[in-house]
Amino acid sequence: MSSEKNYYQAINPATGETLRGEFKNSTDQDVDIAAKNAASAFQTYRKIDNETKAKFLEQIAIEINALGDALLERCHLETALPLGRLTGERGRTMNQLKLFANVVREGSWVDARIDLAQPKREPLPKSDIRHMSIPLGPVAVFGASNFPLAFSTAGGDTASALAAGCPVVYKGHPAHPGTTEMIYGAIQNAIKKMGLPEGVFSLVQGTSIKVGEHLVKHEDIKAVGFTGSYNGGMAIFNYANSRPVPIPVFSEMGSTNPMFILPGALEEKAEQLAQGYANSLNMGVGQFCTNPGLSFFSKSENSEVFMKELSEQINSTEPAIMLTSGIQSAYNSGLEEFAKNEKLSLLGEGKKPSDQIGVKSKVFKTTIDAFLQNNKLSEENFGPSSLLVEASTKEEILKAARELDGHLTATVHGTDEDLKEYAELFEILEQKVGRVLVNGYPTGVEVCHSMVHGGPFPATTAPSSTSVGTNAIKRFVRPVCYQDYPQNLLPDVLKNNNPLDVWRLVDGEFTKKTI
Repeated sequence: MSSEKNYYQAINPATGETLRGEFKNSTDQDVDIAAKNAASAFQTYRKIDNETKAKFLEQIAIEINALGDALLERCHLETALPLGRLTGERGRTMNQLKLFANVVREGSWVDARIDLAQPKREPLPKSDIRHMSIPLGPVAVFGASNFPLAFSTAGGDTASALAAGCPVVYKGHPAHPGTTEMIYGAIQNAIKKMGLPEGVFSLVQGTSIKVGEHLVKHEDIKAVGFTGSYNGGMAIFNYANSRPVPIPVFSEMGSTNPMFILPGALEEKAEQLAQGYANSLNMGVGQFCTNPGLSFFSKSENSEVFMKELSEQINSTEPAIMLTSGIQSAYNSGLEEFAKNEKLSLLGEGKKPSDQIGVKSKVFKTTIDAFLQNNKLSEENFGPSSLLVEASTKEEILKAARELDGHLTATVHGTDEDLKEYAELFEILEQKVGRVLVNGYPTGVEVCHSMVHGGPFPATTAPSSTSVGTNAIKRFVRPVCYQDYPQNLLPDVLKNNNPLDVWRLVDGEFTKKTI
């Protein structure tokens, strides 16, 4: 820590050393200024044309790219994530900005609807009624620890909020403040080059939870985007709902992402499944919110082959460094709790770290009865650990699926025959998760139009939304209806001549035609 109490410094998780650079712990006054600037900027930014907004998003991507290797090197020092991974994440960050730029430029996302007047309708005439989505207002975005680029300063929440027409006040994650400030500078450069108000994007930093609390409770903030822990997400949710005027909170809080390995799949490719499972579990040191932390299978000769191979894969895993000492401590505490449980057995564990920095992978095994009797066994332990649950029958597996809480993903591995035999499983899972996968692994979330990265509580606080993909833009808008408006007062997208050339629902039919 710096000798100045108002400032803090980043820590290299690989060495424990303090990194250069001091970062201000934002005060209540700093938060007030940022929120008020965002509210002022909103009155301008909400009205800018689609092309300008799209070019702004693209310019942010250009400015991020212009930071070059210096960004990756600083991010590596602050997170211990390998440069190859960070290079890919930078690309994802820029690509999702460009994707939202395309969505904004095309324009149909506002969901324009027009029901034309019927003045001669009997017994009562019908008014002219038109509908579209408009931006909510300034959005508070909280950075994620595990994706310092793609889910942080210029990540998906920021990109979708800006695309919707909402200024952003960003609360940087204290684990990577240097990375945060570099991206902040890139966004400010884009704002200046596009001639936009400075308050379109503001940054507050700090190690105290009070910074985030004050931000969420500020009257000028109209919505919140968060990616992180259950405790953090629920704290923000509760802050938002304690306000005189509550606001929506889109907290993505992780899950154990259950996997179901069906009998035919085990018979055909037990060893291959074990290898894929181990790779997915250890990807990014298990620090993905889609990490497969829970799996179900039926006991058989083939399951013994699967477990033997999985044990060997895990036992050969090298120790790895987690993002922060706090995350490492929480992970190890979770492992200790599992180790104390007499109904769990250790199936495999990775190689021991040579010092106190670094963790090892672990996989535990238990019975279906033990799992169903202990709700804590389905809770996430953020890191490279997983629990295998052994069942005896199809009915037991279906019962376990019915008992699941909300998760981000669920995965089913099976042959064609398996998938027919377990058709009921899919009917259960689609009610439990945001994304169901077949014969794949949940780690890796494609940024595209159809992606859903969300799910029922406690995976998120907003199960009708997604934080990844172009539908994420809908979190930060609300519908407005315009009744019997004269043409000159209507937004362009609702005018009869359709000057923006977007798809509209006119009297129940999608069309681009003028009226």
